Amino acid sequence: MKRLSLRIKILGAAAALVAIALMGGGTTVWMVHRMDGALSSVISSKTAALNAGQEMESSLGMQRGLLSYYFLDGNSEWLTQLDQQRFAFEKWLKRARELADSDVEREILNSVESRYIRYVNMREEVVELYKKGRMEEGYKMHRDVRSPFFSIRDLLEQYKQVQYDTIGALSAGIRSQVAFFDAAAILAMLVAVCLGIALAVLFLKRVLFPIRLLADAADKEGLNSVDEADEVKALGDKIQKLIERVDSTRSQLEQSREHLLQSERLAQVGKLAAGVAHSIRNPLTSVKMRLFTMERTLSLADAEKEDFDVIAEEVRHIDTIVQNFLEFSRPPKLKIQKVSPSDVVDMAIQLLHHRIESYGVSVDLIRQRKLPDIDGDPEQLKEVFVNLIVNACEATGDGGKILITEEEGVAEPMGRVGVIRVSDNGPGVPEAIREKVFEPFFTTKEEGTGLGLAIAARIIKDHRGWINIKGRSGKGSTFIITLPCEEDGAWLRS
Repeated sequence: MKRLSLRIKILGAAAALVAIALMGGGTTVWMVHRMDGALSSVISSKTAALNAGQEMESSLGMQRGLLSYYFLDGNSEWLTQLDQQRFAFEKWLKRARELADSDVEREILNSVESRYIRYVNMREEVVELYKKGRMEEGYKMHRDVRSPFFSIRDLLEQYKQVQYDTIGALSAGIRSQVAFFDAAAILAMLVAVCLGIALAVLFLKRVLFPIRLLADAADKEGLNSVDEADEVKALGDKIQKLIERVDSTRSQLEQSREHLLQSERLAQVGKLAAGVAHSIRNPLTSVKMRLFTMERTLSLADAEKEDFDVIAEEVRHIDTIVQNFLEFSRPPKLKIQKVSPSDVVDMAIQLLHHRIESYGVSVDLIRQRKLPDIDGDPEQLKEVFVNLIVNACEATGDGGKILITEEEGVAEPMGRVGVIRVSDNGPGVPEAIREKVFEPFFTTKEEGTGLGLAIAARIIKDHRGWINIKGRSGKGSTFIITLPCEEDGAWLRS
């Protein structure tokens, strides 16, 4: 049997290593794109479906409460709001139908629609009886309306459970694919290591040792051995490149694994956000309705009115945070308008006035004049400054100091910009984790979600600006926000 030549053996081993590197890299790219596309589509669809179910449930609860309010005081304005909530329910029901991708979901939504029509018809009869003054008869029928109401609510819970089950199945599939991917990666690395060892042994035994003997002989004979040395260097360079490719493949496999794990966590965000919305938004809806009723019925002094407005604003702030968490994987569209960042800073400070006092923190604002207008969403920008100020309060504690400075300047490639710096005298952010503070789910707080600064960074990016952090450990921190301004008008250069 004819033996394989040394050249064929070396080339064969090298080709096998190259093939493993290419297969590993190609598989990594294919797997990442495939999983990313599937996850993005399913997460977006199911998060939107959960949101639609929650909105229908919230609107249904509002309708029940508004009918009770009309029974109590007979104010026709409750009926106007009742019609608005009915239109909202029908809108979200239509949205849920568009997102339905299974027969089970469609069947549930069909049942919801039919029972809701019956519920609306019975409710209209109750309203007519109340309008005619037949209160006892209307109240009796009012109690009968509860049955279709609770049946609709149970159907909506079933609809949301279908979404939970879909997300859970997706998570299980991801874990299974990650496990398979890990096993394949380990196997590929073991094969690559074995081939590398075999190639090294072959090279030592069949190339280096003979060349060393030739080199010793050349020295004894006084011959020029440059050619042999150049061949060894060329072969060594090729082996080094192959080893680098193997290392690169292993690094890519590790990165792919981290990416898939991150994607799995993002898949859980939809389920977690829906749970948060279910647990928080219903009580919030009741609180907002009570505040609305109190505002209409109570006569408040100026100081009490200010406290009442702050409470209402805080409730709206909580609702906004819940909505941001719910839509983290599906960012809301900006409501662009002309606004000065200085006005947004003032709104944030006013909103947090009582909270700042409760922390025992002082806030100083340095402003020569208001920053020029920008095209932005004031509510989302306010969320950024509220987050930064609250973080600073928590970092400094009693006796802490927060300094907010505003200035205009130039930054390429944006041109004219407004710069807002939020500084504190807290312990600062260690340099080792400074680059991670804007990553989703990264937090140093025991009860933190790790989404605050990530959402803030995304909002600033959506406004075509940037946010970064400076400072030294033990010397406080400074968050710097840079936003592009309008080009007309005079301004300073920093």
